[in-house]
Amino acid sequence: QQTKTMSVRATRALSTGAHGAMKKMNLFTALNDGMRTAMKHDPSAVIFGEDVAFGGVFRCTMGLREEFGNDRVFNTPLCEQGIAGFAIGYASTGKTAIAEIQFADYIYPAFDQIVNEAAKFRYRSGGEYDLGGLVFRTPCGAVGHGGHYHSQSPEAYFAHTPGVKVVTPRSPYEAKGLLLASIRDPNPVIFLEPKALYRTSVEEVPEGDYMLPLEQADVMRTGTDVTVVGWGAQLKVLEKACDKAEAMGVSCELIDLRTIYPWDKETIEKSVRKTGRLVVSHEAPKTSGFGAEIAAT
Repeated sequence: QQTKTMSVRATRALSTGAHGAMKKMNLFTALNDGMRTAMKHDPSAVIFGEDVAFGGVFRCTMGLREEFGNDRVFNTPLCEQGIAGFAIGYASTGKTAIAEIQFADYIYPAFDQIVNEAAKFRYRSGGEYDLGGLVFRTPCGAVGHGGHYHSQSPEAYFAHTPGVKVVTPRSPYEAKGLLLASIRDPNPVIFLEPKALYRTSVEEVPEGDYMLPLEQADVMRTGTDVTVVGWGAQLKVLEKACDKAEAMGVSCELIDLRTIYPWDKETIEKSVRKTGRLVVSHEAPKTSGFGAEIAAT
């Protein structure tokens, strides 16, 4: 029943038709606009985490407390397992929890709550309950001066966990649409935000409500000689690499995975059958990184 409720919620949110006027946004303002949209359509939605009431370290929640009040946008103690536990409990009642882990590097104290509780909630209840409406937002990746505690990309840890989805955007347009889809999905979602793109990635974004499909890769450019796959901030690097390859006469098909888990095998396999070659590039550690799963498949 809860899964049906989430689907109806998403449908109702988009029933107004057009996505509205376009506005130039960077990644963090697009995420902010996405959360504002979700809060307007869903009175049960709350945002919480360390410093989010003040706008957050990266300003993603700026102005939301003033707009929606202290009961819906509030700070938590510096306790990631507590943030995750509260999020799970709130979402288990059928409400929408948008939890922020201030840096992906600090999601590890919440690992047990996410992997052993959130991911297994539907399974252990025999499908009677789920945690649709639960999203963990967290900044990931290197930004040039983050050091060993503010630069990690932990997607592969969670891609090994049935019961959660792992999503990461490459741009403001993608970020807003994927975040809204994640918030309304009938499964818990870990939403990894490449911090290097918060201010550097800028494009036109609809001001209205829209969602982009989870579990569906995006073919950014078509080609015939080699399939190139990446996600998140690495797409900026791969776009430049493809431009150089094209200048040398190599036709590249560039694909953004979008959802790391469950990943879109069909799109990748179709492309590789055409090109006969595959390059996978990611920012995370090479050993047992998610690129290994794609290559092995």
